[in-house]
Amino acid sequence: MRSKRKPPDFILFLAVMMLLSLGVVMVFSASGYSTLVYYGDSFYFFKRQLLWSAIGLAALFVMMNYDYRQLKGWAGPLLVLAFILLLLVFIPGIGYSSHGAQRWIKAGPVTFAPAETVKLCLIIFTAYGLSRNREKITNFSRGVLPYLLVMALAAGLVLLQPDLGTAISLAGIIFVMIFAAGARLAHLGALSVAGLAAVGAAIVVEPYRMQRFLAFLDPWADPQGDGFHIIQALYALGSGRLFGLGLGQSRQKFLYLPEQHTDFIFAIIGEELGFLGASLVIFLFLLFIWRGLKIAITSPDPFASLLAAGITAWVGVQVVINIGVVTGSLPVTGITLPFISFGGTSLIFLLAGVGILLNISRFTEKT
Repeated sequence: MRSKRKPPDFILFLAVMMLLSLGVVMVFSASGYSTLVYYGDSFYFFKRQLLWSAIGLAALFVMMNYDYRQLKGWAGPLLVLAFILLLLVFIPGIGYSSHGAQRWIKAGPVTFAPAETVKLCLIIFTAYGLSRNREKITNFSRGVLPYLLVMALAAGLVLLQPDLGTAISLAGIIFVMIFAAGARLAHLGALSVAGLAAVGAAIVVEPYRMQRFLAFLDPWADPQGDGFHIIQALYALGSGRLFGLGLGQSRQKFLYLPEQHTDFIFAIIGEELGFLGASLVIFLFLLFIWRGLKIAITSPDPFASLLAAGITAWVGVQVVINIGVVTGSLPVTGITLPFISFGGTSLIFLLAGVGILLNISRFTEKT
């Protein structure tokens, strides 16, 4: 018997709103100078981030009030649509290339990143499939392999763009979902080894990735080349010390730190808001993960539980990769910081995912 709806998880909602608000402010602070130089408008990215945030919040409220059970019927069609969009990226005249990567579909002034779409669609599909075949999860070929193959196909298309960071995040999300579904530890261990081997192979076969990996080991060996991103990010974080230089007072944003409003925005946060500000951001993400896992554990049915686990893993995996890169703990790979980095497609679909998570929280059991 389905329990009566209750208010959505307020702590989760509050954490997301705080992260989103901070993101809008930091996108303006980090990008104001560079957009003035390149576009003649210091509000260029700020205005777009406000627009994407408004659309994302609309998606959040729609999904928060849309019966998540209805997503089961959309699992297959949504995944097919996501794959079609991934393929359209490679069609001349439709796909859009920037900085050597073919990751977007361009329609007039709007660019759309299908890789962000496939994350949510793959989570819904995997949650539905695993919840339907729970008794098969301990059987690798019947309970685990089908979802690994779908994930591998999506990750392969993403790698062709090329986008190793997103491919790794896809694998990490599905790994967490398979673990949550009750897969055998032996299978999970084997998958971990295979995954590390696949990442290693992806690095070795592409010279630029190998150079980034060597720069990760010793960025000062090539400070003006592949080590530049890491060194400038560490300068920014170190300059912030405990309390930061003050909001808007970053020095690295003056065309020293690349991608300062997207992949490396956490470095600007550390520089302007200091260790305390950066710690607050990490705390808010930990709060999100805690509430997300609580929702997954107390969800009313297996589909809801796995869906909540997947959405929580989506945010958690991206946070670990992004902050790991910015702090020099992981090799440089392009992936945004959820709710904070500039990016329309990522923000809209993340907030839609949060809406689903909040929807599920309205039916959770009290603990």
